[in-house]
Amino acid sequence: MTQENTQKLLRELPSVDRLLNSSMAVEMELAYGRTLTLESLRQSLEVARHSILSGQASYAPMNAILIDEARLWLEKHLAPTLQPVINGTGVIVHTNLGRAPLSTAARQAVENAAKGYSTLEYDLASGQRGSRAVHAEQLITRLTQADAALVVNNNAAAVLLMLTALCQGKEVIISRGQLVEIGGGFRIPDVMAQSGAKLIEVGTTNRTHLRDYANAISENTAALLVAHHSNYKIVGFSSEPTLAELAELAHEHNLPLLYDQGSGALLDSSPYGLEPEPTVLDGLVAGADVVAFSGDKLLGGPQAGILVGWQELIAQLKNHPLARAVRADKLCLAALAATLTHYLTDKALEEIPVWRMISRPLDDIGSDADTWAARLQEQGIRAEVVDGRSTVGGGSLPGTSLPSRVVAISHDNVDALAARLRDEKVPVIGRIQDGRFRIDPRTILPDQVEILLQSLINCSKK
Repeated sequence: MTQENTQKLLRELPSVDRLLNSSMAVEMELAYGRTLTLESLRQSLEVARHSILSGQASYAPMNAILIDEARLWLEKHLAPTLQPVINGTGVIVHTNLGRAPLSTAARQAVENAAKGYSTLEYDLASGQRGSRAVHAEQLITRLTQADAALVVNNNAAAVLLMLTALCQGKEVIISRGQLVEIGGGFRIPDVMAQSGAKLIEVGTTNRTHLRDYANAISENTAALLVAHHSNYKIVGFSSEPTLAELAELAHEHNLPLLYDQGSGALLDSSPYGLEPEPTVLDGLVAGADVVAFSGDKLLGGPQAGILVGWQELIAQLKNHPLARAVRADKLCLAALAATLTHYLTDKALEEIPVWRMISRPLDDIGSDADTWAARLQEQGIRAEVVDGRSTVGGGSLPGTSLPSRVVAISHDNVDALAARLRDEKVPVIGRIQDGRFRIDPRTILPDQVEILLQSLINCSKK
């Protein structure tokens, strides 16, 4: 293209003001505001200028095209990055996909708390300031039979607060085999070190004896600490003292036993084909003085850190300045209270999605898989039902899984199929195994089934 032609095309480009005054741009301005609309139009014009100057365009784009491109730019840059997805991976508590989905009652409780004012810290009976503690902590103590409870924003914060308030400036004894790294590269020892407590490591990676703890106790010891193996497993030549043994040793020396239980299990997992997971109540019965656990793992609620234990110790945590920095907000407390109520009314298996998925019979999963595969086959898609394994995930019950029946889709380019499904309006996340794209019905929510099948049909045919 000659320089003369290039300049001619550049002159044919409309001004920003001309585009802004068009009817299409007026609609954009109403939807997105003047500032963003101007920015998008300038961006669209800049792309057009670059195309002309680089010789890629042989004509100036029409106004309608420029405005359409501006609209697409706005949609792309304003699209929420936190969006719902369909989890077909078979990982029930999927950390990367938001961990535990909330029950219907918990979602409704969040909406009720969010849409207006609430009694977060207001006592209706007295007309005076109240405490946010009442909204979930009474339910927790009833469920766990603990003296007292405290809710903070996650379990790492719970452990940090526990060590800061009870052990700052003193020694805490822990087994080397429990100094683990959790998701995102965060290491438990680093979290603990922020408390100002000095970690005294005892034993070895695979074996720690009661005498190792006993020999390490000194006049500067503040507590014994146990971190449950919630996201890893040591097999083979390994051993460590029981919680009850450590509680007895700690109490002989007038020390508290602090227990990071982690998973928040309130129900026995063994009836559903999983290995037994120590429950929060198990830790308290064994003699732990403070137990810390998550709200969004096996408990099946919102992200939260929950501390239960003796009244005098929990009171120290509540009164520490750090407690305000890590406190839970009204949305968390609303969802948590609704979730805990499912346990109190013996409806956890029916109402809490995590436990509904864990306890779902294999025949039911297989029936869904058969129906879905048949629907796909009717559309000419190469789909069949094969055996699979579901996992709990979320740093819970490592090394154990549940039998499942999954839909396996064969495709000429399975990676491209997976990418297209991730680009759907409601992204579909599955697994590629043995060269096929797999969807596990166990982790598909009932109201997502039709959306899932339509996405599989549309993307498999491209």
